Amino acid sequence: MGVRGLAWLAIISLVSAGPAWAEESSIEQAREALSKKEEDADSTKALEEVFQAAEQSYTLLRKGERTLTYGFDYSLTRDMAIQTVRVAENNGTSVYSVVGQSEAQHTFTNAFTFDYDVWDNLTFSVRLPLVAKYDTERDLDVYSIGDLSASLRWQPWTSVRGRPVTTLYFNLGLPTGESPYDININRDLSTGNGYYSLGLGANVSHILDPVVLFGSLGYAYNTPIKDIDQVRGGRLLEEVHPGGTFSLSMGFAYALSYDVSLATSYQMAHNLKPKFRFADVSGEGNEQTSAVMNFSLGLRTSPDRIVNVNAGFGLTEDSPDVLLGFSMPLDIKGLKAR
Repeated sequence: MGVRGLAWLAIISLVSAGPAWAEESSIEQAREALSKKEEDADSTKALEEVFQAAEQSYTLLRKGERTLTYGFDYSLTRDMAIQTVRVAENNGTSVYSVVGQSEAQHTFTNAFTFDYDVWDNLTFSVRLPLVAKYDTERDLDVYSIGDLSASLRWQPWTSVRGRPVTTLYFNLGLPTGESPYDININRDLSTGNGYYSLGLGANVSHILDPVVLFGSLGYAYNTPIKDIDQVRGGRLLEEVHPGGTFSLSMGFAYALSYDVSLATSYQMAHNLKPKFRFADVSGEGNEQTSAVMNFSLGLRTSPDRIVNVNAGFGLTEDSPDVLLGFSMPLDIKGLKAR
């Protein structure tokens, strides 16, 4: 029946049988029992925790707080790798023909993310990915660190109940993984992008109990890669300008109960045309758009721990075909602020 039901039964029985002083005393006790305590489950608080666990990039901690999160992700990408580039002249115009080879890459990423709250509205994060990749079409594999990244998330305005919350972010990507421009593409695989990346953007979230709506918009500048000296498509590649990346995401999280939640999100990234400089010719590639639908299930395994399991699929040719993963906080002694 619960605390509230038992309290109301106590009130009814004492009103019908006891004296006036007992009635007043019992009513005060009942009011105290019915009033919400700090440790009681709150739907809005639970929803915020669900949202924070499902979308880490949208949340801020309290000053001095530290968290360590472990995440595992799997992706399958089928693609066509360039093997040969042929150039033919047609009425003074260069015509390129490409011969490709099929690829089927399975990528397993174990990532550790450390968050530290400098102030109540400023959080610093570092992400370290460990990557294992297999190409089943060409029988290749690699085990190495991925690209290390750091970020700052800043909430410029105080949160007000009933209003959207805005968070600004700045990202720095470091080329610590195996660069695709430093390997032998015939017998090696890469675990990183090979370039530095500087990104900025804004996240917006809004609680409409029992739902959280969220969205994000950002841009990343990818620095040029020089002195490559790599043979690609039968030509010596010397320099690459990756082009900038625009990103967009939107979705919602829904709390089914205090212990179970669902989240759905749409994520898209659009890469501008990259430019390539070979020893004897220069050219540019095509713009690429990657779009993914992702679904997440959050399970509260303890009062302060939420485990998320997610699955997704790509919507364009430039997207991974399959996405699977899960994340959970790691409770390490001495990590939490006192």
